[in-house]
Amino acid sequence: MQDTTKLATRVLIVDDHPVVLSGCRTLFASDHSIRIDEANDAKSGHKAYISKRPDVTVIDISLPDVSGFELMRRIRKDDPGAKIIMFSMNEDPAFVVRAVELGAQGYVSKGDDPRILLKAVRKVVAGDNFISPQLAEAVTFSGAAIKANPASQMTPRELEILRLLGRGHKIVEVAEALGISYKTVANTTSLLKQKLGAKNHSDLIRIAVEIGMNSPVRG
Repeated sequence: MQDTTKLATRVLIVDDHPVVLSGCRTLFASDHSIRIDEANDAKSGHKAYISKRPDVTVIDISLPDVSGFELMRRIRKDDPGAKIIMFSMNEDPAFVVRAVELGAQGYVSKGDDPRILLKAVRKVVAGDNFISPQLAEAVTFSGAAIKANPASQMTPRELEILRLLGRGHKIVEVAEALGISYKTVANTTSLLKQKLGAKNHSDLIRIAVEIGMNSPVRG
């Protein structure tokens, strides 16, 4: 008898919500060609990727230690060919485009029919790209649909830093929250001022609030 485990598609799910993980187990249980592994934060997710080398990794944007964007950056640094699907409640076109620009092959909304995630996994394994249907009309992989949005000109890390600054965090607090150095945050803040035409730090915070970057990221 043929050993089907050798042919199974390995999927790593990185999400800190037990209900989501349970839902994914149920979803994939009906497809014996797929085997899943789980992790509930970026650190364990990165470790699991290195040890398991899954065919596809599904990552929640909002993780308890660092963001899903940062985890994707770390994984792709180790394996540029990694196939990644971002999985989130956040449907902001800027996040979708930046996820793709950072290397994601897919972006699925948690508000979708669960079967959409299964379809996305199959598409990405086959070498295709996939975006949730309701997002497809709002954004393209080139980002042409949101060129007028200032957020579309920023990297995922810049978006995260600007959001935290807009919510009143000091530079040292932002560094601690994202697990990066004070110098990195300070340098990024200077670049953000140039990109957004901010005259000073207070002006940068004002702009962050005006473009809605002070609202919390939903997981």
